[in-house]
Amino acid sequence: MANFTLHDSTTAPAGARDFIAGVEKKMGFVPSLYAVFAENPTVLNAYTQLADQLGKSGLSPLEQQIVTITASVENECHFCVAAHTTISEGAGLDLSVIDAVREDRPIADPKLEALRVFTKKMVIDRGFVSDTDVDAFLAAGYDRAAVLAVVLGVALKVISNYTNHVAETPVNEAFQKHAWTPKTKREAVPA
Repeated sequence: MANFTLHDSTTAPAGARDFIAGVEKKMGFVPSLYAVFAENPTVLNAYTQLADQLGKSGLSPLEQQIVTITASVENECHFCVAAHTTISEGAGLDLSVIDAVREDRPIADPKLEALRVFTKKMVIDRGFVSDTDVDAFLAAGYDRAAVLAVVLGVALKVISNYTNHVAETPVNEAFQKHAWTPKTKREAVPA
C-alpha cells in the first residue's frame, strides 16, 4: 500500500484524531480513505469541507452521487465507486441510475443523463468543455450554478481518487458488496 498508514483513533495525528474517533463511533469503522487522509489533517479537513459544500450546491443527493461516481469511474477509483454506491444504497437512491453510472452507460432519465455526460466530459477534458457541451447541459434543465457544482464535485473526487491511487487504499469490508474494477487499467507515465 505505498507505505501509507491506515490510521484509527489511536494512531491518527492530533489534528485528525477527534474526527477519526467520531467517524469510528458513528460508523463502527473508519473508511480507509479517511484513515489515509488522517496522515495530513489539513487534507482531511479540506476534503470533508468540500464534501459538505457539495451537499449545499443545489444538486440533489442523487445528482451529487451521479457527479461523484461518474468522476470516480473516469478516474478509475475502485474505492470511491464502491463507497459511493454503498452510500447511495443506504440513502435509498435509485440504484438503477447508480448502476448505469458505474457501468458507464446511459441513464434513462434525459436530465440525469445530461449530468452524467457533462461530468464525464468535464473530467476527460480537464475542464475545457465546449460551449456546445455547456449549452446541452443548460438545455437539459440545469443552470450555470449547476455547472460550477459539477466543477466542485469533480474537484472533490480528484482529491479522493488521486489519494486512493497513490495510497492504494483498500476497500473496506462494508463497501465490498459494491466492489468495482475499471474496464481498463491505465499505465503509469514513464519517468
